[in-house]
Amino acid sequence: MRTRTTSAPGAKTSPRILDAIDPAQLVNFLGGKQVRNLALRTVLETTIRIVPHISETRFMGLFDRTLANVQYPERREVLAETLLMTKRLLSSQEYRKSAATLLRRIVGEQSKYTHAQAAFIQKHGVKPLDLIVISPSMRCNLHCYGCYAGEYSKADDLPADVLKRVIAEAKDMGVHLAVISGGEPFISYDVLQTWEDNPDLSFIVYTNGTLIDASMARRLAKMGNVYPAISVEGFEPETDQRRGKGTFARVLGAMENLRQEGVLFGFSATATRANNELVSSSEFVDFFVHKGCMMGWYFNYMPVGRTPDLDLMPTPEQRIARWRRVRELRRTKPILLADFWCDGALAGGCIAGGRAYLHVTCTGDAEPCVFAHFAADNVKDKSLTEIIKSPLFCAIRSRQPYSPNLLRPCMIIDNPDVLRTVVVEGGAHPTHEGADTIVGPLASRLDSYAFEYGKLADSAWEAEHGNTLDRH
Repeated sequence: MRTRTTSAPGAKTSPRILDAIDPAQLVNFLGGKQVRNLALRTVLETTIRIVPHISETRFMGLFDRTLANVQYPERREVLAETLLMTKRLLSSQEYRKSAATLLRRIVGEQSKYTHAQAAFIQKHGVKPLDLIVISPSMRCNLHCYGCYAGEYSKADDLPADVLKRVIAEAKDMGVHLAVISGGEPFISYDVLQTWEDNPDLSFIVYTNGTLIDASMARRLAKMGNVYPAISVEGFEPETDQRRGKGTFARVLGAMENLRQEGVLFGFSATATRANNELVSSSEFVDFFVHKGCMMGWYFNYMPVGRTPDLDLMPTPEQRIARWRRVRELRRTKPILLADFWCDGALAGGCIAGGRAYLHVTCTGDAEPCVFAHFAADNVKDKSLTEIIKSPLFCAIRSRQPYSPNLLRPCMIIDNPDVLRTVVVEGGAHPTHEGADTIVGPLASRLDSYAFEYGKLADSAWEAEHGNTLDRH
């Protein structure tokens, strides 16, 4: 064994790096977080550098074993498409920089967030949030038919100090993704400042897109952590009819501005009985792929708000058809697609009630879901931790998944009896006028819808997964 020698006092010595390192400290360093992080960063940078130079077939072949072990076909499809999209983005002239920045943020912060989540579970005995959805303002620059956002003013916004505290609490428990909704997020300076003040967080922002001019696109590119999802109702006729003449042209302008700056973005489409087939068509998806969209989010029209209308909901038959269409589009189009009502298998059912997320409104109410407009607590009075552990949220999580059929994930339209039960059990109140309609006058119609859709969904699930569901 080699031993260290020391010189006599006063003797001249040549400084050597190894002589200056304590062996115990060296061992701790080599087995510690610094080296692991260095190794991870080295692998990441190597991946970013070489991925553009290998074929898609070879790249995907690296993940064959991983994909084979994924439980549901839908999950395999999304994971495969996510990997393929990562390859395409890193190989793209337009989006390579943004994709590399996103990967570095995810990998670089993952260790911190994983540690925070583990510490939270140990301290509180419950799982923390995976993400948080916040509507800091309900103000909007548009006046869409049937929308009440125009009734709000700046005085109705979530106070800046509350927004800052909620974001900090979410980060402390390990949240690394925040979704910003509204209203129109780009109308609020506080929200823009929040994005800039939290470079370690990723933000998906649902927006009408009309305020994203060239200057704003450059600002977002500089931030590098904001990913707009721009709302459309279809093409120009459908979008302008709902959102006002000229809106679709402004949307396309916003997409071009983002594309020029290399900002990752996508579309957001709400499927109704009128446009269900249009927004799930190849023509629609191809159009927005051509415009630079890298992701697309589908929502089912929900009978919530002040004037809910069940007749606007896609029929049970349309919803099953959209489930099949979106899966086909995912396999054949170069875009990441997700449908929040048809993709229950991706997340193991409903993710509301703190299982993965909650929604903070502009008034501070903590709703279990963006579409379940009931709350028992407010972030102005309670911490996110207290809210997660509240009777309302515990009542919801204790019933998840609400059905063994993950094509029936929702407690509002698929299992409406659950919503009615947890509202009472959790002592929740409606968060705005008319919100309680779905647990009152519309309850019987929702039960009928859930029954009819359930029959189709059960048949589809059994055909896909080969198991018989207990319908009793």
